[in-house]
Amino acid sequence: MTYRPTVRGRRLARELRRLREEQGLTLQEVADRLDWSRATISRLETGQTRPKPGDIADILDLYGVPSPDRDALITLARQAGQRGWWTAYQDVFAGSYVALEDEASHIRTWDPQLIHGLLQTERYSRAVITAGRLLPADEDVERRIAARKIRQGLLDRATAPKLHVVFDEAVLHRLIGGPEVMREQLAALAAAATRPTVDIQVLPFTQRAHAGLDGRFTILSYPDPADPDIAYVEGTMGDVYLESAEAIAKHRERFDLIKEAALSTEVSAHLIAEAARSSP
Repeated sequence: MTYRPTVRGRRLARELRRLREEQGLTLQEVADRLDWSRATISRLETGQTRPKPGDIADILDLYGVPSPDRDALITLARQAGQRGWWTAYQDVFAGSYVALEDEASHIRTWDPQLIHGLLQTERYSRAVITAGRLLPADEDVERRIAARKIRQGLLDRATAPKLHVVFDEAVLHRLIGGPEVMREQLAALAAAATRPTVDIQVLPFTQRAHAGLDGRFTILSYPDPADPDIAYVEGTMGDVYLESAEAIAKHRERFDLIKEAALSTEVSAHLIAEAARSSP
């Protein structure tokens, strides 16, 4: 089963690399001293393999890390190794996004073409997945629908993240699934806009060139300062996760510019409600 690193897994991976570099050791030197392969150490430091608490303890002993730091990192390894609900849908989720989204405290997203997956109705989702994924069988579509429903439960938690969605006005007028499906979706979107944890803005047609022309992206933020923001860019050829301070700053700036160019949440809510009423 492919390992999808969680936020805790990524934090542990960063700490392992930092500790090794503080010791002035190369990957090969650590591998030789532990009688492991260099690839094993590399995969642990890049979050590509599920960390085993015993292995992490051996590494920390080699680095001379004392308690309580040692105990905290071993606990982190145990938490990082826990399997979330998404592991039952490894065939649906190709990357780490859902595991990272599940722990976020703030989700900022821009999309010029679609309503965000967390806010999609079942029938809208089915139309999107059927048209966009080119799946071989109806069962594959339904499995993705089931996974998306579970994922949407994130917004119903007592600790639900702040979700800030900006999308192009064209999203309101593209009849995905047909008029009835769109009326239902727009009504659900209008209801979602009343949630205290959800902000929805529409970028109007009157805005010409703008900062979102390069395509959709999402910024995930976390409650623990030890976990830096992650910018996620999804594409048909694979997903990209950006974590460098420079890349994150650029995407924050881009999102802020899109947000400033968009209609306010109040005006956007009115526009969404009007689109729902006037949908053919």
